[in-house]
Amino acid sequence: MLFPDYRPRRLRQNEQFRRMIRETKLSVDDLVLPLFSIGGKNVKNPIPSMPGQYQLSIDNIVKTAKRARDLGIPGIILFGIPDKKDPMGAQAHAKNGIVQKTIKTLKDKVPDLAVITDVCLCQYTDHGHCGIVRDGVIDNDTSLEILAKTALSHAQAGADMVAPSDMMDGRVAEIRVTLDESGFSAVPIMSYAAKYCSAFYGPFREAAESSPKFGDRRTYQMDPANSQEAIREATMDVEEGADIIMVKPALPYLDIIARIREEIDLPIAAYNVSGEYSMVKAGEKMGWLDGKRTMMEMLISIKRAGADMILTYFAIEAAEELG
Repeated sequence: MLFPDYRPRRLRQNEQFRRMIRETKLSVDDLVLPLFSIGGKNVKNPIPSMPGQYQLSIDNIVKTAKRARDLGIPGIILFGIPDKKDPMGAQAHAKNGIVQKTIKTLKDKVPDLAVITDVCLCQYTDHGHCGIVRDGVIDNDTSLEILAKTALSHAQAGADMVAPSDMMDGRVAEIRVTLDESGFSAVPIMSYAAKYCSAFYGPFREAAESSPKFGDRRTYQMDPANSQEAIREATMDVEEGADIIMVKPALPYLDIIARIREEIDLPIAAYNVSGEYSMVKAGEKMGWLDGKRTMMEMLISIKRAGADMILTYFAIEAAEELG
């Protein structure tokens, strides 16, 4: 088909035509809102590197969750900032830990909103790593029991889904067995399967107070240069019992989302991470970007690549824009 016989602009000339032939459609149903829970009452601590985002006490988490629910957002994912930290991350699985208390309150106050929980130790350990440290090294197998206990504590508190983000080998299987043996076989696992060691996490680490105190996370998070390894990671997590496979970050890894979409027959989630959010907010503040248009273009690109779910700090703004 060559010009003048084929004129693509014919179907671009008005909004009605553009809507009718649009290949990818973003819906509020695709969105998951991340929230940071902290102790106290009426707390709303601004996160400087993430304008418009806050550390929230449980009462304010409930208010934000209700707003998200009213906009049609189907779920949130919770991160906790504990009152105290220790080498073993004991508050991660404490019965009255910050996330556990937040879950219980949310399921009481906003029962029709899905509550997903991040399962990791970095926010709870005094060294800031996602696993237990032995002699200066992250001990994979020792960490598995703690991670499984954390996931179980979330399920016992009422979480609808758990999402291990630690990148320890074998953690999905350990969590699945623990949940099943404890009577929580119906609780699904959304695995951070292809989680890259990314510079885009910087603002999140300020928000969650989870920066490592020594070294970095290259021994457990993936090398940004690797693509085939992502397929191996995703396949392994499927075999271990994951119900949803996640790619994190989203924008620099759209090719990975697309590859996993082609090769894995499970729902795919993508995390539109803090650095991606903050870049848009900074560009908007400087007058270099149209914030809303950039936000929507970002999210549609993630959806177009193959994601079924998008975890994004833009969730409320995007839901308002989608109407």
